[in-house]
Amino acid sequence: MTYPLRGAPSSGAHDLAAPAHHGGRGRHRLRRHRKGAWHRRVLAYLEVQLVHPPVRGAGDTQHLLLVHVRKVVGHVDFRLCASCAEGVITDVLIEEQFHRSGLGTRALSHLRARYPGVVWRTTLDRRVTRDLMRRMRVPKQDGGTRCSHANG
Repeated sequence: MTYPLRGAPSSGAHDLAAPAHHGGRGRHRLRRHRKGAWHRRVLAYLEVQLVHPPVRGAGDTQHLLLVHVRKVVGHVDFRLCASCAEGVITDVLIEEQFHRSGLGTRALSHLRARYPGVVWRTTLDRRVTRDLMRRMRVPKQDGGTRCSHANG
């Protein structure tokens, strides 16, 4: 004797092998998983390299390049002053496909680790970079792109 399942039709014919129809995908499958936020974050941490090109001269703007498969996908421009141990971030640019991937945070953390003891400031006031600098606790510098002792 077979008993009908709760909520099943009482016709007696139970087709348990037939899957529920959800548009050809599993019920809890993540949509566009390969291009989602998690994939961008993994890409930013595993496949993007942080490269320091050679410095041309003292006091010049230095660059940190963000390279993904031989293509520059962003850069951080900064100046360092050895006499006052101050660094000024003058520009941060990251391609849109890597926004909200943690790549900006990784780049600034890399600079802090590479130059310990340097106090970082910024001159940027764009919305995207302002939020990044606030999260990383980099204060805005009043004035130009030079360090504080050169402004006096």
